[in-house]
Amino acid sequence: CASFRVQFYWREANAEDHLPAVPEGFFEDLTPELRGMRGTSDKHRPKCSGLKGRIGKDAHCSIYRARPTPCREFQASYANGRHDERCDLARQNHGLAPLKREDWSQ
Repeated sequence: CASFRVQFYWREANAEDHLPAVPEGFFEDLTPELRGMRGTSDKHRPKCSGLKGRIGKDAHCSIYRARPTPCREFQASYANGRHDERCDLARQNHGLAPLKREDWSQ
């Protein structure tokens, strides 16, 4: 949401092909086949247009039910029992400590 570019197949933003579709205004065209979540291509401070709240406090996805596949597939470290280095990097980018296995058992 606020560390990596989120790109997805264009049909995920087309209500005729995919329900729920990524809402208009939350994405931009990258290529004829790919869309990107608006704000995630920013070089220095990427932040998805769907992300609301404060990172590390009360951040949440405002289009959660209609989020694209890369967002659905991204797992927080240990949420599924496995460590995820990209999660650690995203948290580090915002001054947050990496998640530990114990964080999910509390």
